Amino acid sequence: MTERQHLLVHGGTFAAVGDGGDISGVRGGGSPDGLFVRDARHLSRWQLTVDGAVPELLSPVADGDAARCVLVPRGGRQEPPAYTLFREQAVADGAFVEALRVTSNRPVPTTVRIAVTADADFSDQFELRSDHRTYAKTGAVRSREILDDGVEFSYRRGEWRSSTTVTAEPAPDSVEETGTGARRLVWALDLEPHGSEELTLRVAARPHGTPHPEVPASPSAANEQLGALEDEFTEGVPFPTGWPELAAACERGLADLAVLQVPATGPDGEELRVPAAGVPWFLTLLGRDALLTSLFALPYRPQLAAATLPALAAAQATATGTGAVAQPGKIVHEVRHGELAHFGQVPYGCYYGSVDATPLFLVLLGAYVEQTGDVATARRLEPHARAAIGWMLDHGGLTSRGYLVYRADEGGLANQNWKDSPGAICSADGSRATGPVMAAGAQGYAYDALRRTAHLSRTVWEDEVYAALLEQAAGDLRDRFQRDFWMPERAFPALALDGDGNQVDALASDAGHLLWSGLLDKEYGELVGRRLLEPDFFSGWGVRTVASGQAAYHPLSYHRGSVWPHDNALIALGLARYGLHDEARAVAHALVDAATASGSRLPEVLAGYARDAHRGEPVPYPHACVRESRSAAAPLALLTAVGGA
Repeated sequence: MTERQHLLVHGGTFAAVGDGGDISGVRGGGSPDGLFVRDARHLSRWQLTVDGAVPELLSPVADGDAARCVLVPRGGRQEPPAYTLFREQAVADGAFVEALRVTSNRPVPTTVRIAVTADADFSDQFELRSDHRTYAKTGAVRSREILDDGVEFSYRRGEWRSSTTVTAEPAPDSVEETGTGARRLVWALDLEPHGSEELTLRVAARPHGTPHPEVPASPSAANEQLGALEDEFTEGVPFPTGWPELAAACERGLADLAVLQVPATGPDGEELRVPAAGVPWFLTLLGRDALLTSLFALPYRPQLAAATLPALAAAQATATGTGAVAQPGKIVHEVRHGELAHFGQVPYGCYYGSVDATPLFLVLLGAYVEQTGDVATARRLEPHARAAIGWMLDHGGLTSRGYLVYRADEGGLANQNWKDSPGAICSADGSRATGPVMAAGAQGYAYDALRRTAHLSRTVWEDEVYAALLEQAAGDLRDRFQRDFWMPERAFPALALDGDGNQVDALASDAGHLLWSGLLDKEYGELVGRRLLEPDFFSGWGVRTVASGQAAYHPLSYHRGSVWPHDNALIALGLARYGLHDEARAVAHALVDAATASGSRLPEVLAGYARDAHRGEPVPYPHACVRESRSAAAPLALLTAVGGA
């Protein structure tokens, strides 16, 4: 049986440990294994042995913010374990800390030999993905230095420098070589009859260009920091008293958002904390994800938007760059800090392969100012907003093609809307769209962006001419869209238009985003909203990304039949906008039930199987992010859409 993995997260740091608290360093697979900071693995091995053997698991690590487990030496039924090991682990920003207590079960003195084998391979996350790509690292050197109280692992490649320092209290009796590059920290503990001894190990990860982190004194201290952060983030939110399951999902989501914030900088170099996309693969700033998360949380935690907007403004493209598909005014899709991005071996250092982050930036700016009255931010970001409008009209394609358009990026993303997996934009028969693509959802965001920016222009920037221009562009886009995308025979909008202007006719959940944006007129919007609740779309856990019954449908496909909580949150908001409150409540109850079945936490994505297919429980999607910011914020969007009903 494959050992489960448990994720400990705090800011830009996460650790993936096994049931017994070990890190094996296995490469590939669905999830990385190790301690990660800023896209690099700073612990690739962390294995406990007792008297030369791997102990037996008595109580495995449970899901939570700390990893706690109980272990005993291997033995038989006739000989009770001589001692018990209580292991606790936690993370902080750039740090990992473990407390190991060894308790004797014997009435006589006992000596126990404890060893922890540690290593740091400093692999970039992109090296650990299941596509098994390899990257040349010419001149890279790894080194190890024995310290009085532990060991330091170092890595250098040209100007790139990283290190991981492992220290222990009490200091190990010896630090041994293993022949593999790892080092083994060893203690001989003398236990009194029924006595206990405790070890504390602290790991400080120092990625390139960062200061030495502060390592908490113990897992308890790290968890106190984490608990205080979560409590501060959940305090004062009006959870619905009449719907305790939604209240629990909102509280769990806010607690996850508290720990999923990573460092960023604003236009003036100010330090910010913004929502990362999710763990394990995307603990970094992704424009679309941060914008939607901030929009969902806006009525309850506007500080997320207050940080996300200037962070994305600071990363906004100012020139054309082919490798990163940058164009003036475009909002960044993904920001990476790892070695491969630094040396240009992957394009994601500052990557702009998103057609919808730019309009969503404008939507969030308009919504934030409306929610908070913070006109100072609207004035400060006016040049960035105008540049974003300029991108939509010029490079984005609104003027030349009539729609926002993207082209597949060789070496980057084939699809650049939210359904960004290969083949996600397809016809009902499963065939992929060809040529430049005009995705439906992005046109809705563009419409909303034009209208909201026109309002800012009129009320804050005092530019009536610009406001009128944007309002005219929004009205023209709405008229064109309903002419070109609407499929009369199916009473539903196409998923996209291809390079020749042909409708890409899969029935897809993106139509619900058009309700959220207000792009469809009332008659069309009501038809779409009710259609999304029919059984081929609605699984009982939410609306499927692609309706079943089409050749394109697959319940375990990433974007062609699965159920995404954030997608459904947008749909619920859109249904409420069009007065379809019963339908909005149906979607909300389905998602809340899915959360309740998983400890009140919504995953990134669920399989598309119907509710009665698996004992009335949602079927997990096999490679979903365990904690994902958009899903964490989705219950807040449901609360906005339907209240506590």
